Amino acid sequence: MFTSLPSLILRCFFICKSLEGPTSPLPPTQNLLFLLRQKLRNDVMQLSPAMERFVLHWGEMGDRWGVNRSIAQIHALLYLSGEPVRADQIEETLKIARSNISNSIRELESLGLAERVHVLGDRRDHFKTLAEPWDMLMTIAEARKKREIDPTLAVLRACVNEMEGDPQTPAHALKRVKHMLDFIETLTGWYEQVRRLPKNTLIKLMNMGARIARFVNG
Repeated sequence: MFTSLPSLILRCFFICKSLEGPTSPLPPTQNLLFLLRQKLRNDVMQLSPAMERFVLHWGEMGDRWGVNRSIAQIHALLYLSGEPVRADQIEETLKIARSNISNSIRELESLGLAERVHVLGDRRDHFKTLAEPWDMLMTIAEARKKREIDPTLAVLRACVNEMEGDPQTPAHALKRVKHMLDFIETLTGWYEQVRRLPKNTLIKLMNMGARIARFVNG
């Protein structure tokens, strides 16, 4: 469980009471404010202007890719962090509601883009993401294939089976649906073969660019 603000204030109050006395450099009220400021300062991740620009742009790109802006910003923050991040740090840094953070983290976990880890001596959950862009790309591609391509293939196959036995379906409609099915099956078949290749081999193929055409006949 994460510390709520009321319980934090109450805890700081008792700490301040323990600090009262001739050796206390500050009055209790100032001690409370000082401790609260220290707590908030420790929760906020220090981002340079360029890092902030990266996080904001990643959120904007998320919108264009059909991903919630908060999800994309949290993913960008985890990517930039050199160590696992707590939910309260995300909340204080990005100014996002805790409920939104919880939903966003669950979505990132379902996509394979966030992992819940534990830090020795800290009972709170911490989160991290993939550090290698290539691994990130393949993880996103696999997740979107399962969510979008696989259901589409199932529907197209069912439509073809139904259309082939339906005299009311025009021949050109059946032909076009079959053509779409063949195209997506070819694409997914290529993807399944490519994703099994070693990463170094795939990178070499990408670096070859158009030169690879010299090895393909026709």
